[in-house]
Amino acid sequence: MAITKSAKKALRQSARRRAGNIKKQRKLKNLLKEVNSLTAQKKVEEAKKLLPQVYKLLDKAVKVGLIKKNTAARKKSRITKSIAKYSQ
Repeated sequence: MAITKSAKKALRQSARRRAGNIKKQRKLKNLLKEVNSLTAQKKVEEAKKLLPQVYKLLDKAVKVGLIKKNTAARKKSRITKSIAKYSQ
């Protein structure tokens, strides 16, 4: 357990940040699942409507350091590719 005052504060801060990060990760994961399920059901229009929201969340996750830049780029690419595949 933390002894010094600064260590106690650091512990509180890390706990708060962890909670926020978990919340953001869960939100991102759920949105990605939703888009993937919509494309699997060939509901392309609904999936296209969620695309800007997915991009925004991925970009914000990169900005805060939740995920790496290339991971976000890969996820964006794959989602767009899957939507394009079913829109034809």
